[in-house]
Amino acid sequence: MEVVWAVGQVGAVWVAVVLGLIVLPSALGISLGISEAYMWVLVKTLEWATIRLQKGAKKPQPQMPPTPTANGIIERDETPMEKEIALLHRADFEFSHIFYFCRKGFEAIVEDEVTQRFSSEELLSWNLLTRTNVNFHYISLRLTVVWVIGVIVRYCFLLPLRFTLAAIGITSMIVGTTVVGQLPNGSVKNYLSEVVHLTCSRILVRALSGTIRYHNKENRPQKGGICVANHTSPIDAIILTNDGCYAMVGQVHGGLMGVIQRATVKACPHVWFERSEIKDRHLVTKRLREHVADKSKLPILIFPEGTCINNTSVMMFKKGSFEIGGTIYPVAIKYDPQFGDAFWNSSKYNIVSYLLRIMTSWAIVCNVWYLPPMVRKEDEDAVQFANRVRSAIARQGGLTELPWDGGLKRAKVKDTFKEEQQKNYSKMLVRNGSVG
Repeated sequence: MEVVWAVGQVGAVWVAVVLGLIVLPSALGISLGISEAYMWVLVKTLEWATIRLQKGAKKPQPQMPPTPTANGIIERDETPMEKEIALLHRADFEFSHIFYFCRKGFEAIVEDEVTQRFSSEELLSWNLLTRTNVNFHYISLRLTVVWVIGVIVRYCFLLPLRFTLAAIGITSMIVGTTVVGQLPNGSVKNYLSEVVHLTCSRILVRALSGTIRYHNKENRPQKGGICVANHTSPIDAIILTNDGCYAMVGQVHGGLMGVIQRATVKACPHVWFERSEIKDRHLVTKRLREHVADKSKLPILIFPEGTCINNTSVMMFKKGSFEIGGTIYPVAIKYDPQFGDAFWNSSKYNIVSYLLRIMTSWAIVCNVWYLPPMVRKEDEDAVQFANRVRSAIARQGGLTELPWDGGLKRAKVKDTFKEEQQKNYSKMLVRNGSVG
């Protein structure tokens, strides 16, 4: 009984400290300086580790096979297909001309520009977490000791703390939205709903040791608008709701996520679709248009890529979000991988494994840029508008802009893409007079 009593006392003290020093300040939107001090120590530690790695790299090391760098496995020739084939076609067609396609095929097999966007980006220096680059070998005893201490701190202190904060945040979200959902529709209910969402999001950001810098707040999405952002992780929504409230759009889930969805939709006009409904593009568009038409409702938050990309690029935006009408508020999100990898590789990790990796990282540090609102031009179709918004987000976030569909993460390349390349090549042959 004494052991149980002692454990209960320790638990009570732990919860009291967490509530008093973290939960209450975060709910009020204030900081006691604990996060700032932690980040200062962390930055200094990583700077020291980087210097040790650089010094160790100058010492003679055992001869190892050359290792590909993060800048690319192969050296590519970026000459457009039209120019390169034009150089070949100085005479009639020859079988040697197919070597261009052979080389491009080998390049695509070794390192194509699509699948590499679905794996974690490489780091220039080891951040005392997972060794993402095999070039980081054993350097010194002191570096190893610091790494071991880091493991103890992350798993024995930070993980329990973050789990406690996450449990408090999720429980508060479910209970708070359920209670608010019982109130009659009106300004009071909307105000309390926004307070609950904002407060719980702040607690959840603290559970990630989040340090977020919001830029150009004068461009924050307004009610009746559509907020579109690049997508790296499921926590993107928490990062954004930490600074403002949004109506979410997504598919109905089961389990804990389903409980949260059913609770939050009672207090906030989120748009959840059944699995059968989300395949009906016309139904989705209709419901979203109805939401946007009501200027009293929160802005809709949409991730047009439809899947998570590894924080280095922005891939094709699905046009559905840009057919609705209304004002688009672009947002660029860029994470700092030095402190933790926020990318969710759903093909490799389930959501539980991913959250465990996030909660055992050093911190989640990112920049969020609110871009000026954009509207569709009269001579612009939905695809062109989507591409223009995507380009703006890519430029602001320092991300690579790619025309490929993120659906290629799990699907094969469509035959139409292959046929388009074949048609381009045949047109060049005919235009050059090599056939016919």
